[in-house]
Amino acid sequence: MPNSKYLIFLGCAIPYRVAAYEISARKVLAKLGVELVEMPEFNCCGLPLDPVSHETMLILAARNLALAEQQSLNILTLCPGCAGTLKKVNKILKEDKVLKGQINGHLKESGLEFKGTIITKHLLQVMKEDIGVDNIKNAVVKPLNMLKVAEHNGCHILRPKEYIGFDDPEDPQTLKALIEATGATCLDYIDETECCGAPSVGVSDKVALQLARDKLNHVKQVDAQALITICPFCHIMYDTNELRIEKMFNEVYGVPILHYPQLLGLALGMTPEELAFKDLRVSTKKLLEQVNEGAK
Repeated sequence: MPNSKYLIFLGCAIPYRVAAYEISARKVLAKLGVELVEMPEFNCCGLPLDPVSHETMLILAARNLALAEQQSLNILTLCPGCAGTLKKVNKILKEDKVLKGQINGHLKESGLEFKGTIITKHLLQVMKEDIGVDNIKNAVVKPLNMLKVAEHNGCHILRPKEYIGFDDPEDPQTLKALIEATGATCLDYIDETECCGAPSVGVSDKVALQLARDKLNHVKQVDAQALITICPFCHIMYDTNELRIEKMFNEVYGVPILHYPQLLGLALGMTPEELAFKDLRVSTKKLLEQVNEGAK
């Protein structure tokens, strides 16, 4: 099994709102030979401030990158938004020497300097490029052949392509391949690459919930037993709102929303307790019964 070492960048939302994602990711990465080094000095990636204060966003992202450069370690993020922002700023500053100098003028006040010597990868990219689909398959001890699930990539993991660049935004394959490495079947469904609705919440709660409802309807149409996410905000949008959407629109879905590391963890032989399934709002009881029954 390949051995990799990364600084883990948790971002703002994950430790406080989706701890199950962090818990399960740490468990499976350790099992697969990825060593995580803590990054306690990190600040917000900067994404929420762009474009309101573009320069502030650049400074915040560059500070994180400079901190990582001091330790000569690449960054692993669980949040696609954080990954996209750090990737983008890294590329922009390396290509624009004048802007790089301006940003470093701000960083100098805290004894830091951006040099452009490290890279940032999202969890999905590390799974694909560092660990590899075949190695994940070989590590599986409890194949999830009994499960048929759907995937939701979200927007930031795929776009903009010129900064992200490790999958096709129009026909993404990485998450599907990683899901199927667990033994589960990944089902195709209508509008797979559509947004979850979370970015619209601040503008129109009604529009956001309708987008999430459309996705859940499409997932239900193919009889998916779960929806697999790799973004904290997409997960919150579905897991937090599924029961609310059922009441608002008189629907019944019963589709649990799992973080990908939770699905993978089950296939690696970990228990639901280890993978923080208790933190999920939509019941996983039926799903776990199917897993246990299929393993007999």
